[in-house]
Amino acid sequence: MPAALTDPRRVARVFRAVAIAEAVSWVLLLAGMFVKRVLDASELGVQVFGPVHGAVFVVYVVVTLVAWRVLRWTPVTGLLALAASVPPLVTIWFERWARRTGRLPVDAATPARAG
Repeated sequence: MPAALTDPRRVARVFRAVAIAEAVSWVLLLAGMFVKRVLDASELGVQVFGPVHGAVFVVYVVVTLVAWRVLRWTPVTGLLALAASVPPLVTIWFERWARRTGRLPVDAATPARAG
């Protein structure tokens, strides 16, 4: 496995970035759905942001599986991270919770903690 994929801090930073991107893509897709369904104006937002969100979702799942292994998350933490991708914006909540509890060591001062 390449060193970049085994460095806990690097994996944590990538996870954080992808978690935020997943939440942003959800918001953009929801905005596109609002324009399409409520305003009955255009399908463009859904056509553009649907595939974008789908791709970011898949990347989030893959990065979560890597983080689960590298950061030595417990099954509960790993499954919670995966479940966070389903409701809109919950990846942000999970990322903040994981940082606060030491499960996501993104800062140099944060010790890596299995969990």
